[in-house]
Amino acid sequence: MNPRLLLVLFFSCTLFLRAQSEDEKQLKAIYDMALTNGKAYEWLNYLSNQIGGRLSGSVQAQEAIEYTKRQMDSLGLDRVWLQPVMVPKWVRGTPEFAYIETRPGITTNVPICALGGSVATPDGGLKASIVEVQGIEDLEKLGREKIEGKIVFYNRPMDPTQISTFSAYSGCVDQRYSGAAEAGKYGARGVIVRSMNLRLDDYPHTGAMSYGETPVESRIPAAAISTNGAELLSTTLKLNPEIKFFFKQSCKQYPDVQSYNVIGEIRGSEYPNEIMIVGGHLDSWDLGDGSHDDGAGVVQSMDVLRLIKANGYRPKRTIRAVLFMNEENGLRGGKKYAEVARQKNETHVFALESDAGGFTPRGFSFECTDENFEQIEGWKSLFEPYLIHMFVRGGSGADVGPLRDENIVLSGLRPDSQRYFDHHHAENDTFEHVNKRELELGAATMTSLVYLMDKYGTAKPKKVKG
Repeated sequence: MNPRLLLVLFFSCTLFLRAQSEDEKQLKAIYDMALTNGKAYEWLNYLSNQIGGRLSGSVQAQEAIEYTKRQMDSLGLDRVWLQPVMVPKWVRGTPEFAYIETRPGITTNVPICALGGSVATPDGGLKASIVEVQGIEDLEKLGREKIEGKIVFYNRPMDPTQISTFSAYSGCVDQRYSGAAEAGKYGARGVIVRSMNLRLDDYPHTGAMSYGETPVESRIPAAAISTNGAELLSTTLKLNPEIKFFFKQSCKQYPDVQSYNVIGEIRGSEYPNEIMIVGGHLDSWDLGDGSHDDGAGVVQSMDVLRLIKANGYRPKRTIRAVLFMNEENGLRGGKKYAEVARQKNETHVFALESDAGGFTPRGFSFECTDENFEQIEGWKSLFEPYLIHMFVRGGSGADVGPLRDENIVLSGLRPDSQRYFDHHHAENDTFEHVNKRELELGAATMTSLVYLMDKYGTAKPKKVKG
């Protein structure tokens, strides 16, 4: 072999190993600081226990905006600001109530909660016969004759054979989101939906629903029933098809109100016009305190900026933490952020979202080019000491999705998801169910990826020889 070529190869290998050694040291410093001096758990404690559930348009949502802005102001960032966005205001009202009536005067109470965006029942509640279906596709099979005047009970469970619980969720969430609109077309008076939950318990899980183009006067009330309640209702209905179901809810939709995304920024030292963001959504449902969904993602994103500064790393590119408002029932914050970015001709090169709970991080999913994914896969060995092993192509996050174009790498933190839907949108999504160390590992893992993306930049597409 040519001696000069050997020399070039030697120096190339030496530079590569030196860079890898530097990266190993930087990642270790990030993880060490997150695990010994992290702020995410402290911030989440306040967000969850002092403020609580943060439904868009609520007083608690505004308190969360003010609190997180104060905390980011205290970090010595180059800029912290509020980005105005109009959001929907839906209020649950008095607690919902429901029972199964097997004979006149013989009733069994079951736990329900109104779905987000639902209309109320009549003032005295709604009682009717019930028809069980396994999904929206069953409505056409039954036809108007068997549905009109009844309450439709959607009882398709999440598929327990799916190892990815998010795939199981995707497989049945359509009945929650569109079930009322579709059942209303057949003359149903209301809908009851089995909660999106893999385990059997007594917690009903709320979530967004839509009436589509249904006129206001034709909209029917929709509620989720706990999985134990769904099992009881289904069994009782099989034993006695003549049973009645009663439920009462007083929710109401108000006109849109002013709210804000909260944004903090470290300005890049070499390429300040290339913007990288980390984020989570600041709003939550109102049943619990929103610790996993998505208080965890909010405080992890804030801690990414703090860890970068505390480790003395000076980023080449501008890095922002964006706390999005209204992901749960409108996605207004994510859409507004992308709209403003395009109006300002900003160049976003990377966006990472944490919106899958504060559980043990396993890796990331990416929406990117083959060249970028090949580059990212080259960093896997750096993450292996921290048990981060999953680097997959796939979805990223709802709030960063509106930024999608041919220039940006979109990514989502992927924690272990097996327990996530035990808490998702339910009363038990609370602070005590978040493990401090798992939350801190997630913040460190996010910071490490941001560091590598900033240091090496995004890969340029390979030119096709023609």
